[in-house]
Amino acid sequence: MALIDLFNIKKQYDIKLLLNDVDFHLNEGERVTIVGQNGCGKSTLMKIIIGEEEPTEGKRVVNSAVHIEMLSQQPHFEPNLSVREAILNELTELKEAKDEYDMLSLKVADDFENRELLKKLDKVTSFLDHHNAWNLDDKIERVMQEFKLKEYENRPVVSLSGGEQRRVALASLILKKPDVLLLDEPTNHLDVYMVEFLEEILLKENFTLLFISHDRHFIDTIATRVVEVDNQELVSYTGGYMAYLEQKEARMHAMKKSHDNLLRLLKQEEAWLGKGVKAREKRNQGRKKRVFELREEAKHNPTLIRKMMVELEREKKHFNRDEGVSRKKMLFDIENMSYSVPGKKLIENLTTRILQKDKIAIVGINGAGKSTLLKLMLGRIKPDSGVIKQGNFALGYFDQHREMLDDNKTLIETFCPDGGDHIDVQGVSFHVYGYLKSFLFPKEFLDKKVGMLSGGEKNRVALALLLAKKVDCLILDEPTNDLDIQTINILEEKLINFPGALLFVSHDRYFIDKIASKLFIFKGNGIVEESFQTYTEYLEIEKEMKELDSLEKEVKSEAVKIETKSKEKKQTKLSYKEQQDFNKLPDEIEALEAQIEKLNACLQDPECYQEKGLNVITEELALLEETYEEKSDRYLDVLEAFENLA
Repeated sequence: MALIDLFNIKKQYDIKLLLNDVDFHLNEGERVTIVGQNGCGKSTLMKIIIGEEEPTEGKRVVNSAVHIEMLSQQPHFEPNLSVREAILNELTELKEAKDEYDMLSLKVADDFENRELLKKLDKVTSFLDHHNAWNLDDKIERVMQEFKLKEYENRPVVSLSGGEQRRVALASLILKKPDVLLLDEPTNHLDVYMVEFLEEILLKENFTLLFISHDRHFIDTIATRVVEVDNQELVSYTGGYMAYLEQKEARMHAMKKSHDNLLRLLKQEEAWLGKGVKAREKRNQGRKKRVFELREEAKHNPTLIRKMMVELEREKKHFNRDEGVSRKKMLFDIENMSYSVPGKKLIENLTTRILQKDKIAIVGINGAGKSTLLKLMLGRIKPDSGVIKQGNFALGYFDQHREMLDDNKTLIETFCPDGGDHIDVQGVSFHVYGYLKSFLFPKEFLDKKVGMLSGGEKNRVALALLLAKKVDCLILDEPTNDLDIQTINILEEKLINFPGALLFVSHDRYFIDKIASKLFIFKGNGIVEESFQTYTEYLEIEKEMKELDSLEKEVKSEAVKIETKSKEKKQTKLSYKEQQDFNKLPDEIEALEAQIEKLNACLQDPECYQEKGLNVITEELALLEETYEEKSDRYLDVLEAFENLA
């Protein structure tokens, strides 16, 4: 059932046409992402859908009973509210509905044939079911914990940073669960663990969702449909990001148009997906299968759990390590470096080396010290203890504030400060338009002032300027922020081909997986862990280790219960049946092994299995193997009982 319909929508600002005669329909239960280049009209389309902007032409049809809410880029709160109060303030309707349900339930208990009461009770029950608001207090606690808001719950909400306030607004919306939820870049200001929680709750609660995002992993996990704004039109693709790539490539081949650049990027995506994702999925599925198979066995043998955790820890740290890396030129040599801010350790006793072709992603929870490490390496701040030795090399830095740009200069003045129209790109001369065209800038932008550009366009300028310089090492702080997917693809291509070292902070799992050959993981409380896994694999292993840790606690708890029972009634000798089995089972098992071996040999000999009959031998073998398993299991139980006596 369609909750929102747009018919023949046209949207124009002065001479700029963004949308031209487009239709859009959002059905209940759909999770639709809007993609497209920066400035193509994604946010405008979303504002028309929610009713914040009127189309130039066309019709918007929304059922008056449908409740739509949108996550604001800059949320506003009453200044006197604490974080907890700000969240509760948004949930008043749900709280009132729960109170009404309790009151109606008492009345119906006394007057269970009252149809009007039953009708009201049914209505409020459906409302609470739809919003899954039965255990609201527990959900509030979990959301605050997962979004790292619990520590701020009694602080005035207006005292938080912009990113933290946005997390408060997002927490309120997912608890409130409107009929249609609109999210504009919901993963901004969230670390990867917060993003995983957001993915979990959006899927579990079956939200009807419309969102804009450049996080391709998030899109692939969440989206049921991708709508691309392309050349003032809307093109719809079923499935997530990978399905979108495949369908778009097929569509482009069918149309036989000259989109050579985008087609090249798509082919690169497909090649990477074929080599990386499929192999990773296979490995992860195998690992998961191994976990599930060993669960039951682990309950009887807790050492297996510890063995698996050791194996996972080893895999997490040393997979795909380049043994010859120490022969490369050293750029940074960090020894026992520590750095703290008042009341918080950020880095403690970090020792590592960064070499000439390293591509290192710096990842982890928000506020753990990732950007601080970059500032230490740039020499902008000094460590509390330890040393950072730096080799002799040229360094390029990209920061979130784009401090290298002057808002008063035009693009051509920015790239050609000494005049002319050519730029030196890592030692090769390019016409400035030819170079900027590869970053999706049209020719008319050359005379545009930097200050007139959007945040995403400024990021593109800063990256283009940085990547033109001849440097040995690039340090990038959140380089994909505010970039559209097409620009991220271009950035990925250039960074993959960059011959020097690369260090970057990012929460974009897809971007990290494609670029990084090594991870620095900030775990909090000063702990920095190194890994040679892809980030997705690392997170998968980390999740499995948590499962195993939980299982180990469960097994220990069960062992304590068994020990308590055994103390109450301690066994001093084997029972008669156990003693009998202990004496005779080894011989029986050995005899079964000999029979099984004989039948297996017969199956390898055509004369033998033709004489006895293939079906007869197969059935006999299956029966023997089943008996062998039963007797082996029994003998292990008896042996364990005997060892406990010993």
